[in-house]
Amino acid sequence: MPNYDINDPTDVDIMRANFDMITHREWDHYIARALEKNMSNKNINILQTAARKAGISKYLSPKVIKWVLELVDELDEDNLL
Repeated sequence: MPNYDINDPTDVDIMRANFDMITHREWDHYIARALEKNMSNKNINILQTAARKAGISKYLSPKVIKWVLELVDELDEDNLL
């Protein structure tokens, strides 16, 4: 994942666009993978929050969006290995 700056409006717009492209079904898969991987409850809870806000990133802070996208990248990398 690129290193986004949450204080840069352009980076925030890119992060929001990337977040909004993830569908409800994809969030369900990410949550299932996080459970299989035994991730912390904190990470699983934020993924569940992201699933509820799928497609409407304007209700999440840039910090949360960055955190969620980092988790998604981590889960994608583990899936490829």
